[in-house]
Amino acid sequence: MVTVVEEVDHLPIYDLDPKLEEFKDHFNYRIKRYLDQKCLIEKHEGGLEEFSKGYLKFGINTVDGATIYREWAPAAQEAQLIGEFNNWNGAKHKMEKDKFGIWSIKISHVNGKPAIPHNSKVKFHFRHGGGAWVDRIPAWIRYATFDASKFGAPYDGVHWDPPACERYVFKHPRPPKPDAPRIYEAHVGMSGEEPEVSTYREFADNVLPRIRANNYNTVQLMAIMEHSYYASFGYHVTNFFAVSSRSGTPEDLKYLVDKAHSLGLRVLMDVVHSHASNNVTDGLNGYDVGQNTHESYFHTGDRGYHKLWDSRLFNYANWEVLRFLLSNLRYWMDEFMFDGFRFDGVTSMLYHHHGINKGFTGNYKEYFGLDTDVDAIVYMMLANHLMHKLLPEATIVAEDVSGMPVLCRPVDEGGVGFDFRLAMAIPDRWIDYLKNKEDRKWSMSEIVQTLTNRRYTEKCIAYAESHDQSIVGDKTIAFLLMDKEMYTGMSDLQPASPTINRGIALQKMIHFITMALGGDGYLNFMGNEFGHPEWIDFPREGNNWSYDKCRRQWSLVDTDHLRYKYMNAFDQAMNALEEEFSFLSSSKQIVSDMNEKDKVIVFERGDLVFVFNFHPNKTYKGYKVGCDLPGKYRVALDSDALVFGGHGRVGHDVDHFTSPEGMPGVPETNFNNRPNSFKVLSPPRTCVAYYRVDEDHEELRRGGAVASGKIVTEYIDVEATSAETISGGWKGSEKDDCGKKGMKFVFRSSDEDCK
Repeated sequence: MVTVVEEVDHLPIYDLDPKLEEFKDHFNYRIKRYLDQKCLIEKHEGGLEEFSKGYLKFGINTVDGATIYREWAPAAQEAQLIGEFNNWNGAKHKMEKDKFGIWSIKISHVNGKPAIPHNSKVKFHFRHGGGAWVDRIPAWIRYATFDASKFGAPYDGVHWDPPACERYVFKHPRPPKPDAPRIYEAHVGMSGEEPEVSTYREFADNVLPRIRANNYNTVQLMAIMEHSYYASFGYHVTNFFAVSSRSGTPEDLKYLVDKAHSLGLRVLMDVVHSHASNNVTDGLNGYDVGQNTHESYFHTGDRGYHKLWDSRLFNYANWEVLRFLLSNLRYWMDEFMFDGFRFDGVTSMLYHHHGINKGFTGNYKEYFGLDTDVDAIVYMMLANHLMHKLLPEATIVAEDVSGMPVLCRPVDEGGVGFDFRLAMAIPDRWIDYLKNKEDRKWSMSEIVQTLTNRRYTEKCIAYAESHDQSIVGDKTIAFLLMDKEMYTGMSDLQPASPTINRGIALQKMIHFITMALGGDGYLNFMGNEFGHPEWIDFPREGNNWSYDKCRRQWSLVDTDHLRYKYMNAFDQAMNALEEEFSFLSSSKQIVSDMNEKDKVIVFERGDLVFVFNFHPNKTYKGYKVGCDLPGKYRVALDSDALVFGGHGRVGHDVDHFTSPEGMPGVPETNFNNRPNSFKVLSPPRTCVAYYRVDEDHEELRRGGAVASGKIVTEYIDVEATSAETISGGWKGSEKDDCGKKGMKFVFRSSDEDCK
């Protein structure tokens, strides 16, 4: 430890960003706090890995022919374990307290069977300093249910310990970590079309194949941790180790994750460690009975309460809070095979002011000072270090709006250790434009600045819209674009109105430029890939407890004569394009043109050249586009293609040959600082990606096409119901469980043709 501490005087982050050295004292303080906490855990608990196995020690566990229950409740004066197993009478099941405030009891098996049966209700019954006895759900409970037939019924803790024959056994390994995550954000409960809560198994069987067919490589699941208030979107967690019982059992969730892995999809979980539900009877807050903060999960007074969220805030300096939260991460990762997490509310954790009424300008003094919550940062450093040690290929995403530097640099460099942050300014820009600006007043430079304004030494996930943009009071991008005409104008059996034409065109452009230019990964919320209309509104008193806006209308995209299929097809194709060319993981990103008059943006990302024409009505013939390498370019993806609901104005069989521009190596003599150029046709409200043809493989490609008698097209489309794919002139069976009507796009490269 002494050697490491001596080396913190020059952290690697200072080499990445010399401006950080001004805050050397801050970084030294927090890295030493981290190292000190880590060493204390190693000394007293045997290391982080052992410390994070708390779920095997706390809560109810079976050990050597007995049931052992432990609970941290230092404020309790007496305690008992009660439940259906003892007719709710704890007189014979009194617990003992140690010097750390941990209560425990050991109950021997009866006739070789656990005294507390599987799937039976239990509670922690204790007397606090005020003299009153109260009942609470065990903090480490793994399942909690309520009586759905009774309005406002409280949750009951349920002991979950199924016999071996009923336990789900994972069959499939974790898929490898992709270079760039293409994330499908989903809420299981609202994933069905019927006005009801959908289940884990229904999601696995009906929705996961859709996600795979659309060429995503990662699923992010919301609202998995138990939350008594459904409309909280899962963010007011009551039981941190319990699977949300509305959608099924822990074994059902394991089936979902395993099914995703079988389809090659990694699974991330929305984890909420930034705050906890304010509920007393069924939440962790019930353990706060007026004691001091050192004996509580939460801070006391104003520091322990989030006034905007009406929720409790953790005391991350407490030993047992660290055990609880770190073990929580490991539990979900080990027991359910999650491949990583999206940490919710990180901005609230980073600062004592929680980001409330705070605007961040980018001044480093806003990030590294007395407002910074070092306790929370140390917890996140420990968490990220632990997760990457347990699973080196884990993907950990931070939801942070502040833009704190080095949030996404490794812990051993002096960073907080996340892999990605969400690019949260991007959807705000699109919503502002769609609500407040005419198309002709859209600024190309402002769009580019929003998409590219990020720290390039830290990775981020770009998205045009998530669940946040469509909750009640707002609308999806498609509905902002087309509004009421989506009810009457989406039939392909009639000509599209100007509003529908504009809406579908901009829906495709907005999502594609966000993916291509906005970050190192991409995220889409469930249903937005096909332009889901309206908004999200969970059942509540204000809407007469209706599920009408709390579901996904898959029939819209499955109905062949509706135009939703075009937006879905484009989503499939742009994901397939990224899969083939890996442009999101490329460090090459060059914007060569932001033409405010023409309303055109041209840029290179990886090996592709992108041309976006946002002009409402101007077609540009022979539009000059700068590029890096000389050669021949062809269309890789065209939003105006007929299969995407476009007008088919761009020729896909056209070869675009480059011309040299200026003097080699002298950018100021080049065209838009690019050494080569080629000319294209650019219709209004279209986006086209071009790839450079590999001349060495061209003859082989043509020969292969002629020999097979197949027509060479850039995309292969098949009916997903046929369970066949066609690729490179070869036809074969693919058992991918698509099972849904629609088009499936797989980009076919020249390399694949050679094979």
